[in-house]
Amino acid sequence: MNTGVSGPVALLLAGVLTFAAPGVAGARAGRAGERAAAAPIVAADQATRSVYVLDSARTRWDAQDEDDPGVLWSWSADGRSELSDLDPGTTWTNPSEVKFRSLNGRRYLLATASGGLAAVVGYPDREVYWAADTGTGNAHSIDLLPDGNVAVAASTGGYVRVYAASAGPRATDHAQVPLPGAHGVHWDPGTRLLWALGSRQLVALRVGGSAGEPELTVVRRVDLPTRGGHDLAPVLSRPGHLWVATASAVYQYATGEQAFVGYPLQSRISGPDVKSVGDDPATGRILISRPEPGHSCSWCTTTLVLYRPDGTRTLLRGGMYKARWWTTRRG
Repeated sequence: MNTGVSGPVALLLAGVLTFAAPGVAGARAGRAGERAAAAPIVAADQATRSVYVLDSARTRWDAQDEDDPGVLWSWSADGRSELSDLDPGTTWTNPSEVKFRSLNGRRYLLATASGGLAAVVGYPDREVYWAADTGTGNAHSIDLLPDGNVAVAASTGGYVRVYAASAGPRATDHAQVPLPGAHGVHWDPGTRLLWALGSRQLVALRVGGSAGEPELTVVRRVDLPTRGGHDLAPVLSRPGHLWVATASAVYQYATGEQAFVGYPLQSRISGPDVKSVGDDPATGRILISRPEPGHSCSWCTTTLVLYRPDGTRTLLRGGMYKARWWTTRRG
């Protein structure tokens, strides 16, 4: 991978946030940042048990080629001595969720894996802010709260938890509410509520108590138009709205109106088996991950789909699950 720029490329990147960091298992050098034209993409790749920050301007990437300039940054729990107590060989199985968040001036990668590992990792330095083995409940989504605590949704476990992560890097004390089929969780700064998506309901939770002893209270329950809630994300080009993907469709929910509402290109974007959906705050471009027919992993894909304008992006030999725009924006 290239580690520097010069000439016209340097001029193009002038004024853009650019970062340098080591790569997979500490071996790769890279860079990533948000561009005004198009944000990078972050993807959870189950084929290599890694997450990648990828240059969205390129149509394909080869994460197994250390010289591919399209792979800007990467991280895996495998081989990380600081996580050895959490048995990443088992708990980092099938990385699923990836997000980019900021807290107190620092940026973090957030990730979960079906094996149970949930982690908040400094970006670009990879210093672990917090990590825990959440158990066998299929940790499926994660978010970082303004007080430094961490929310986790687990699908087969059927719960949403808020861990007192602000207390330390291995803090396991938590508040919990049941939510059958919990697949998504998102802290919304507009409503100052923690939203979570289950198999049949979208719920809004008030986080109370203290940072060291959090409490969760359900303040709203919304029945989904169709079953199988799967992905929850903010509509960044439309404040006050949430993307809600189910087993058969993609919706937008207006938090102020407390209703599901129509949206541009709905007839094309909405469809079955969407694993993640989101829009780039700079361009409005929409990114979708859904399983690829014939892939050896029935829930994975090598190719992401873009709308407005249409396009695709391919990770060679990949097995991507969720993919998101690399932005700290929450809504």
